[in-house]
Amino acid sequence: MTRPDTTALLSFNAGFVDTTGFLGLQGLFAAHVTGNFVTLAAALVFGTHGAIGKVLALPEFVMVVALARVVGVALARRKMPALTLLLGAKLIFLFLFFVLGIAFGPFPDSDVPAALLAAFAGIAAMAVQNAVQRVHFANLPPTTIMTNNTTQAVLDGVDLLRGAGSPEIRVRFARTFRSIVWFAAGCAVAAILYYLISFWSLAVSVAIATAIVVERARHDLEGDPLPQSSADPSQGRP
Repeated sequence: MTRPDTTALLSFNAGFVDTTGFLGLQGLFAAHVTGNFVTLAAALVFGTHGAIGKVLALPEFVMVVALARVVGVALARRKMPALTLLLGAKLIFLFLFFVLGIAFGPFPDSDVPAALLAAFAGIAAMAVQNAVQRVHFANLPPTTIMTNNTTQAVLDGVDLLRGAGSPEIRVRFARTFRSIVWFAAGCAVAAILYYLISFWSLAVSVAIATAIVVERARHDLEGDPLPQSSADPSQGRP
């Protein structure tokens, strides 16, 4: 599994978890946390549930990202596989989101303690993913911030159409477009599965996260860095 393959799956999972959180937790965004400002305002205006989780989402996200950074640096200094262990932490948070969702959900009131714990787990998983992406996959498009990706894809697409695109721009456009497509696919699949089986749908996200961790651990045991794709000229960090 190459780095672009890994980030494609991470994009799918981000869309999946974001959609599941939005549908199951009264409009809570787990990955796109700043979007909670909008849904918080709507909750306050219309008197709906979910205000507490939306208020806590951003400070929680910030704390988990900071903790992931501190832990990642400490692991790297000790020559331990920081990327694999952080992805493992993300998997644990996703699994907790799954278990809390099926045990106590669906949540007609997302301000109750069980719903807040589920929200905390989902947001923590996406916070770790954001931190991992920025540190270990910095040369690849973001896996959760599709506004930036869409802007970049449009800019690069225009350059390609007017014949001003370099090989680097073509590669970046392909990667960015793929990230958007995988994120959108995660949203679509999550919406369908949540409609059919509610929080049981998160089993898909957990399975994907597990596959990523297992593959990364295999590379660690073999002493190989996470490979680039054959068309990848960048030098990412292992």
